[in-house]
Parts: sequence; C-alpha cells; structure tokens
Amino acid sequence: MLNEEMIYDEAFAEKVKKSFWRDGFIVMMPSQLKKRKVLLDLILQDFEPGRSYTEQEVNFKILDHYDDYCTVRRELVDFGLLIREKGRYVRPKEE
Repeated sequence: MLNEEMIYDEAFAEKVKKSFWRDGFIVMMPSQLKKRKVLLDLILQDFEPGRSYTEQEVNFKILDHYDDYCTVRRELVDFGLLIREKGRYVRPKEE
C-alpha cells in the first residue's frame, strides 16, 4: 500500500523518466520504491479504470514496457494500483 513517502511531484517524475524510461520502455528498474512507483504509474496509464483484465492481458500490457512482467504485476497489486480478484485485475476508478 502507498504511504506519504511514495508521493512525488512532477519534477521528481521527470528526473526518474529521464533516467529509467526510454521510448516507453523501462531500461532498468530502480531499487528505490519511490522511483519504481513513478514507473508503475506510467505503466498504469495503459489500464482503463474500472475495466476488468485477465492475467494474460495484464502481462501483455506490462511486456510493452518491461520484460519482468511478474514482478511488475505483483507490485501493481501490492501498491493497490490494480486490484486482483478471482483471477481478474481491475484498475480502481479515481475518486
């Protein structure tokens, strides 16, 4: 789950993108959670809020940006960016 330490501003996001994001692909996953959160948020843009996805659909969307889809999928769920229920994944609608 997210906490205050994971909140970042646009300047921080731009710095992370310059270092780790090339042409829509993550070139290296940073070890710092806050930086990884920026990259996860970029991947999350491919998911429509409220729509249900199969695990395979999620994997393919992640593969468009990074090879280790298992780790990224797990982190998307761990951070609450995607909700997994009965083998389906949903991006929560914005409140």
